[in-house]
Amino acid sequence: MKSIIAIAAIVVAGGVGYAMWPRLSKTTMTETAINAENAVLANVLLPETLSQNAQIGQLGFEAKCAVCHGLNAAGQDGVAPPLVHIIYEPGHHSDEAFQRAAALGVRAHHWRFGDMPPVEGVTRGDLTMIIAYIRELQRANGIN
Repeated sequence: MKSIIAIAAIVVAGGVGYAMWPRLSKTTMTETAINAENAVLANVLLPETLSQNAQIGQLGFEAKCAVCHGLNAAGQDGVAPPLVHIIYEPGHHSDEAFQRAAALGVRAHHWRFGDMPPVEGVTRGDLTMIIAYIRELQRANGIN
């Protein structure tokens, strides 16, 4: 009985987080991603479906990450790298590396985009969902 209550609490908390997540319109994100000055850097194949966590993560990514990393993590020329790239495979950049980069910022080391500042207003839980989204995009593009 306790496990059923715990599972229900997790589902409710996830639904509340999903409902309260700030969102950018798809139109705004598409316009940003195809802006001629900030051309996308990777052709990203989208998976047929996303897990529930990745769907929540997609909303978070669009709200907090896509402004720099582009729609579907395709990167933006002159702004930020694509996260759907072999450099960010789990064996080279772990989930914790993504957590730390967002929380603390990171010095430029693979690309010439400059240092990444910390991302304001995201929690470890938010980032866990965002990472699930990125990892599912990566797997759909042969990055395991």
